[in-house]
Amino acid sequence: MISTNRMNQRYYSLDVFRGATVALMILVNNPGTWSYAFSPLKHAPWHGCTPTDLVFPFFLFAVGNAMAFVIPKLQAKGDAFFWRKIIKRTFLIFFIGLLLSWYPFVSWSDGELIAKPWVSSLHPNSGIRILGVLQRIALCYGIASLLAYFFKTRTVMYIGAGILIVYWLACMLFGGSDPYSLDGWFGTAIDIKLLGIPHLYKGEGVPFDPEGLISTFTAIVQVIIGYLVGTYIRSATGEGVRLDKLYGVVSRLMVTAAILTLVGLTWGLIFPINKKIWTSSYVLYTSGLATTTLGVLIWFLEIRGIKNSITRFFDVFGKNALFIFIVSALIPKTLALIKISQGTDSEGNPVYTSPLRWFYSEIYAKIPGPPELGSFAYAICFLAVLWVICYQLDKKKIYVKV
Repeated sequence: MISTNRMNQRYYSLDVFRGATVALMILVNNPGTWSYAFSPLKHAPWHGCTPTDLVFPFFLFAVGNAMAFVIPKLQAKGDAFFWRKIIKRTFLIFFIGLLLSWYPFVSWSDGELIAKPWVSSLHPNSGIRILGVLQRIALCYGIASLLAYFFKTRTVMYIGAGILIVYWLACMLFGGSDPYSLDGWFGTAIDIKLLGIPHLYKGEGVPFDPEGLISTFTAIVQVIIGYLVGTYIRSATGEGVRLDKLYGVVSRLMVTAAILTLVGLTWGLIFPINKKIWTSSYVLYTSGLATTTLGVLIWFLEIRGIKNSITRFFDVFGKNALFIFIVSALIPKTLALIKISQGTDSEGNPVYTSPLRWFYSEIYAKIPGPPELGSFAYAICFLAVLWVICYQLDKKKIYVKV
């Protein structure tokens, strides 16, 4: 649905936080080539946390922040309205994510376009992936909304803590000899049983989905923590941005952030910080860093009133965050259907590439210096194109609600 009357945001910092997060998501997902990327722009191989590993949990944290301002309005409109709103949005985001996995529904094979089947008849372990980033966002949003709507804030906090502890115990009890390893983690067996091997991610070389069903539970807690932080900000400052109260708010946020980060790091000594199985220590550690970042933004943007071209750049992304993330996936998938001839290989067979791959190889790959530089420059260019789209939408007061 497209709206030309945007709901007033009480905090400019929340838009900037959300916009910066989605901009980084697009940046790390669209290098010139996956073969060359600077280390901070890569995920940790398994245990550990790089700057790239902060992007997704930060976005879920931002979802929770926004929820803190929306849930009271939904409660005022009654249960029927709430159920329609939440079910519709959860289904829509999940369905769009599933369609993106399938899109463009055809692929090149022996010089012709053929339909992409739900499960390949030639390769029975290959098929359309069911889960993914948008699907996880949908599930986390939907379940966290139910908790926030029907339970008191303190109860929601206890539920979140309980999920983190139970997940840790489940990993130890049901995992293999190395319960936090790719082979030992117990969640994969459940994903295979419920979803089937054809519909799981294979990027690790084996059927394993980093957005699988079991690890989604701890990802929900990421939204819960964002909701709790947002609820505190809303309750502490009343109905408007109160500068006289924001000093205390920022101080308490920074203390909370330090505690979350420290607990996450300490827990990580026995329950490793790991994005791919979304460990409980990872949730606390990244939530602590997200709270720190939000506190800093509130200090500079709300208290100090600093607004410049940098904040404007991210603010524009924040106003159409999910929409532009979807567009960032549609563009390369669509252009990949276009074939550009690059001559023949050593055996005389024709060689083709896509427009974006050609653009990278003919321009950015030739930038002097390490190949990572050209790959990064391409990603910046792609991000700039999407910013122009967001800017034009914002200029016309068009905000696409997903």
